[in-house]
Amino acid sequence: MIDDTLLSAIRARFAHVDDCPFTGPRIFFENAGGALTLRSVVETSARFAAIPDNQGRDNPASQALVKVIDTARADVRRFFNAQGGAVVFGESGTELLFRLIRDACLGAGAGNVLGSTVEHPASRSAAARWAEVSGREHVLIPHEDATGRVSAEAYAQNVTPETAVVTILHTSPVTGMSMDLPAIVGAVRAVAPEAYIIADGIQHACHGGIDLAAAGVDGYVISPYKVFSRHGYGVAWASDRLTALAHDSLVGGPSGHWELGTRDTGAYATFSDVVRYFEWLGAQVSGESDPRAQIEAAGRAIHDHEAALTRAMIHGTDNLPGLAALAGVTIVGGTDNPAREGLVSFWAEAMPAADIVSALNAEGIRTHTRKADHYSGNILSPLGQGSCVRVSLAHYNSLGEVRRFLSVIQGLLG
Repeated sequence: MIDDTLLSAIRARFAHVDDCPFTGPRIFFENAGGALTLRSVVETSARFAAIPDNQGRDNPASQALVKVIDTARADVRRFFNAQGGAVVFGESGTELLFRLIRDACLGAGAGNVLGSTVEHPASRSAAARWAEVSGREHVLIPHEDATGRVSAEAYAQNVTPETAVVTILHTSPVTGMSMDLPAIVGAVRAVAPEAYIIADGIQHACHGGIDLAAAGVDGYVISPYKVFSRHGYGVAWASDRLTALAHDSLVGGPSGHWELGTRDTGAYATFSDVVRYFEWLGAQVSGESDPRAQIEAAGRAIHDHEAALTRAMIHGTDNLPGLAALAGVTIVGGTDNPAREGLVSFWAEAMPAADIVSALNAEGIRTHTRKADHYSGNILSPLGQGSCVRVSLAHYNSLGEVRRFLSVIQGLLG
């Protein structure tokens, strides 16, 4: 785990790490709904909001803004470990998934669209709509209810040489489980090498490493507000071959340009803040001096710390029983799942999920109810559940916060 000295330094870099501006002191276990924001992001946002100039003008302020944007694009490439292609800033992660999936469906050769039932509705909805518009069959691979994920073997069993577009969820915001992205891509490419493959990395981005050079996808999308930045923009990478397809752009505009209109330069700058943070953290946990190596080291440290926290939450710590020891409690995806990334969803026979979340809120512990609706019904309905409690952690959470959670849960359900 991250030691207490470094954890204190980490927490000092985030706004509202242990207090809510509306309710006062609280533990934040609702990171899957939106992570805490770096203080540097807050400061950068305010600074750029006051600048009246826009990029593309012949004046020093405009030239400085262009440099900020160019730096941010380079930072995204390093964060993703992406070579070639285009870095795209858009309205949101969902909007960018719709755009990339649409362009793939409209531009690919004949064939079906292949995805899975574990996916967030952002990619599933985009694939369903644009498969229909482009006259393609939309095939959904059933995920494994017991593990909360879909495997490379399942993709291998369903992909055909005629598969034209593939969608993959990197990590589920409901089960908390990651998919083996390189293995799934490898299974697809072995049968349909020309398929356009687009991955939803929105939940995964703050929980560990992203390596697009190893993954081999054509598109990857994240939502910065879930990786320590702020709302109001999304970030994507699109391969050269995906970028070469027809997409919405201004007539006569630069080739390969994806952005529509003038985007907020502050958005670009705040993502650079995120990358600087990963580099700083990587330097603290390793002897690395290369920025990409620092990002990778940070990802490993984040993953290991969160894994220790979720193990404690499930199996207990310091004589406090974990969720797995409580009668009538069921943990989505199982108790010992190596694919888990900083999230535990569960339900209890003794108390409805919404009541558990309310009781935790009253004790200053912020969690969330996931319902069998258009967001989470794909996971909960096959399990016969109308709702569950989602407890989502990040690397700035502490073992002490997990202890407090277990103590309160023991009082509620023990």
